Amino acid sequence: MIGKVTRGQGVARLLSYLYGPGRRNEHVDPHIVAGFRLPMTLEPGLDARGDRDFRHLVGVLTSPLDTLRHTSLALPIWQCSIRAAPTDRTLSDDEWADIAEETMHQTGFAPRGDDQACRWIAVRHADDHIHLVAVLAREDGRNPNVHRDYYKVADACHIAEERYGLTRTAPADRTAAPRPTRAETELAHRKNWPEPPRTTLRRHVATAAAGAETEDDFFADLEDAGVLVKIRESVRSPGEITGYAVALPDHTNQEGQPVWFSGGRLAANLTLPKLRHRWSAPQGGSPFGRRTFSRVELTHRERSAAYQQAARAAATATWQMHHIQDPAVRADLAAAAADVLHVTAGITGNRELVDAADFYDRATREPYGYQPPHTPYGANLRTVARALALSEIQGRRGHRPSLAGVLFHLIVQLAALIEAIAEFRQLQQRAAQATAARRAAAQLTSISRPTQRLPTPTLPRMQPNLTAEQNAARLAATSFPIPLSHHMSDNQYQSARPALPQPGSHRRRGPSR
Repeated sequence: MIGKVTRGQGVARLLSYLYGPGRRNEHVDPHIVAGFRLPMTLEPGLDARGDRDFRHLVGVLTSPLDTLRHTSLALPIWQCSIRAAPTDRTLSDDEWADIAEETMHQTGFAPRGDDQACRWIAVRHADDHIHLVAVLAREDGRNPNVHRDYYKVADACHIAEERYGLTRTAPADRTAAPRPTRAETELAHRKNWPEPPRTTLRRHVATAAAGAETEDDFFADLEDAGVLVKIRESVRSPGEITGYAVALPDHTNQEGQPVWFSGGRLAANLTLPKLRHRWSAPQGGSPFGRRTFSRVELTHRERSAAYQQAARAAATATWQMHHIQDPAVRADLAAAAADVLHVTAGITGNRELVDAADFYDRATREPYGYQPPHTPYGANLRTVARALALSEIQGRRGHRPSLAGVLFHLIVQLAALIEAIAEFRQLQQRAAQATAARRAAAQLTSISRPTQRLPTPTLPRMQPNLTAEQNAARLAATSFPIPLSHHMSDNQYQSARPALPQPGSHRRRGPSR
């Protein structure tokens, strides 16, 4: 059961819509099921032409606005639509009335037993939902408290789900990323884009953050991906960077200016302070490092070794998820697994891997923006994610031999790790995160089904008297049985990044909007 809250100024127009035919003639038998008085005394009558006459109802609902002791709210009309899941049974009018009363009680607009509360009604014009209309003015002349009304509506929905055996929905714990608006979705449809720009930018930012070791690396990776970057500086301390915003070159407003999205508008864990917390944490002990990769060109075997190291780290993390009982360690492993998955999807360009990373995204976040402390266990996964990203940087130019075998094994290990994370989220009774992890694991499992098995490749032997730079790139090459498959080598999604023009440097100074 889901509740959606909106605010407005006029109640007459809202009532006309609720009692009208609907945009697609979907409104059937509109009537009041509950209210601050008996529904039969509030039901609007008919005028001489046979149309609904709302004048009396509008006057009754809005009369407390005339007796307010303080200035009325800018948007005094509160409207909330509450909808049941398609698989739920059809509720009766009495059940919907009880849900409406519970919602008004939880929000505090009309608590039970309060005779001086706000005036409200609940209109039902379809089997699966009702509309609550309340005037935000108490009869005792005070304004009601509207703080956190959306979360209070969610609490009322959860109570109704348990009371009537309805489909359970996720709590409003702020782990879901902001969804694209209707305007963004319709724009993407008109432009024939595969997805709204907000979704594309969130993926780019998450992938860049996973592969970066410092703030400068992060911004450089975004620009390398063709994303426009704008830096926000502190007003009090000039030169201090306090935030950032990103945009796609093709996504512009009517004036032809880029439409910017700050990190917080993409996801709660992508704000600059939280990214800095990630980069400031102690790193793992992997031999891979950005400076080393920037000075040595990796061979095919060395890049294969990076994939193998990532697969072994994922397998180790799976064991740790099953055997380490510390919730902080498990939460850190769940967050770090997203880095490996995002980078793997980004460097392969496989659309199914991109979808798996998107599915898993919510399973990584802790409620209310809390960030679990970094642990050495999660640091190992983050380090191999950076190693994968760096190996791709050195392999972008020139011929790249197939790495389908080692990639296949990495996907198998990631699927097992995310299955373990799904079990962990289920034990925490976080249904939304558990569902997200299971969906990602199922996607990875479907990808990793081989069509053909080939012999295990011969891994490079460690040679004596190598330079420090060569040693750093080869230490990850260890013996590990790897089943191969051509399933991943040929796919129609060779590049998950859109064909964006390379704009050079796009780091601009100024406030984000």
